[in-house]
Amino acid sequence: MARRCFFSFHYQDVIDFRANVVRNHNITKDDNGGFFDASIWETAKRQGDVALKRLINGGLGNTSATVVLIGSNTYSRRWVQYEIMKSVERGNIVIGIHINGIRDRFSNVHSQGPNPFDYLGLHISADGCTGTPMIWSGQAWVAYGDLGAFSIPQQPAEKRGNLFQLSHWLPTYDWVADRGFDNFANWIA
Repeated sequence: MARRCFFSFHYQDVIDFRANVVRNHNITKDDNGGFFDASIWETAKRQGDVALKRLINGGLGNTSATVVLIGSNTYSRRWVQYEIMKSVERGNIVIGIHINGIRDRFSNVHSQGPNPFDYLGLHISADGCTGTPMIWSGQAWVAYGDLGAFSIPQQPAEKRGNLFQLSHWLPTYDWVADRGFDNFANWIA
């Protein structure tokens, strides 16, 4: 089944062309997949957080997969974090793809950036039916301020009352090492 994808990324990776390699490969080249023109993004930023959330929520509409393009600083970007958490709340398939192995506009490659799924988590309720978003502050797990608790598929007894990093559930791949051009469709299937 074909999936409509939302692409989440740090804008610097568009400037460096890495994000575009994935976004424009043969499967997604006819779909903007959640990419917003910079002028639309800047207008929403001037209108405030509510406008940005509305823009992101609208971009996620009618999607079934969210693809997080992981560069050097993606993990720390507030709106990437929101896109990930909102995608989990929606029930989208969510995957991460490391893109630092793709040559940038200067033909440079970089080591993998931190996995954003390691910095975001869900605290599972006692009944296993609610997830409360959490974020790593650098010293402790704290409540995630941009999204409240939401319903999740009931979790088994051993997970209830515990916090799990999103990396517990969400896979990551490397575009170059894992041959993303050939395998992308399988990753989001």
